[in-house]
Amino acid sequence: MTSNHRVPATSRARRRFLKLAAAGLVTSSMPASALFRLTNPCLNPAGTPASALETAAWQGIDPADWWDCHTHIIGSGDGGSGITQTPDMHAPLKHPVQTLQHWAYANAACIPDTNQDTAFVKRLQALLDNMPKGAKAMLYAFDRAHGASGDPDHANTAFFVPNEYAQRLAQAYPERLEWVASIHPYRPDCVSVLEQAAANGARAVKWLPPAMGIDPASPQCDRFYKAAAQLNIPIITHGGEENALHGADQPLFGNPLRLRRALDAGVRVVIAHCATLGQDVDEDGREVRSFDLFAKLMADKQWQDRLYGDISAIVLRNRDMGVIKTLLTETSWHSRLLYGSDYPLTGILPLISPSAFAEAGLLPDDAVEPLLALQEYHPFRFDFVLKRSLSWQGKRFADGVFATRPFFTGQQR
Repeated sequence: MTSNHRVPATSRARRRFLKLAAAGLVTSSMPASALFRLTNPCLNPAGTPASALETAAWQGIDPADWWDCHTHIIGSGDGGSGITQTPDMHAPLKHPVQTLQHWAYANAACIPDTNQDTAFVKRLQALLDNMPKGAKAMLYAFDRAHGASGDPDHANTAFFVPNEYAQRLAQAYPERLEWVASIHPYRPDCVSVLEQAAANGARAVKWLPPAMGIDPASPQCDRFYKAAAQLNIPIITHGGEENALHGADQPLFGNPLRLRRALDAGVRVVIAHCATLGQDVDEDGREVRSFDLFAKLMADKQWQDRLYGDISAIVLRNRDMGVIKTLLTETSWHSRLLYGSDYPLTGILPLISPSAFAEAGLLPDDAVEPLLALQEYHPFRFDFVLKRSLSWQGKRFADGVFATRPFFTGQQR
């Protein structure tokens, strides 16, 4: 975020570095070169430089089918959005990590200390207006945490974005936005809220089980699963370790295997990030990579028409390059992978390093400079071009991974 006081550039850089380091957004393995690009300069998207790399990235992709299926709404409620934030995000002495994470997300979305609701929408609109005609972002609502009784758990709700607000934004900018509802399945009214959201154009439902306190394997979810299957509305749910938001803090609820109950009920399930971060417990009690459990589910033939993964956040520095190589080379999965960015995280510059991918052999050396230029102007185009440019052993993500619209409109992929 910005300050009204002038501070020497070296002091500002040091202060920003300390903020990001305390928030866990800068790691000891990060090269010194990344430390000079700590904050988003928020350059005008209209000035985004063209490149042959980006032109090549769009070959084979119909922009009308390009829906970024993982886009977050940021705000404070100061513009009538109904968004709420935990006070912990504004208590630097008591909760420094959450405070600094909030600062980093706001900077990534180019929103100041005040008028955040309006600033977020203005910046988002400017970014999308500088995308090929037809391309859209799917905006996420975010429900409160709830207890086992079904009542809202305000004390453990880190962030709340009302369904009505996400719907309102999508209806105001239908040429660029779709919306995704967020409905806690323990709510007494969860089925009626889901039916109303679907009737109002929601394309999916978003869950973050560890933060929201949702156990996907609980019988309490059954009535919600039944309704979602009948409506053919997919659930996009986090898999693996969760670091971005604090809340109910139930890490076990991120285990991909806990989603079998939803799959058995006939629900189409999208595991966000393909569970590429963290470890979970397998059926035999062993602790393994969450990604290995995602792979285990993907290999089960009975769910091939129901289980999907999105590739949002897989390019962040805290992901294993070996996991990305697997996603590229497991071409049998590509018809079940969906493109997403996890905006605004893509605007936190040190979190994603094109140079690191080049050094790992996943990206041509001459792709680094065009990507770095894109990163400072346009996080959506940057993330897309980076993922389109990745390759390993001659394998790249198939064109269809980036054609997500048919999945969310009920058409065959």
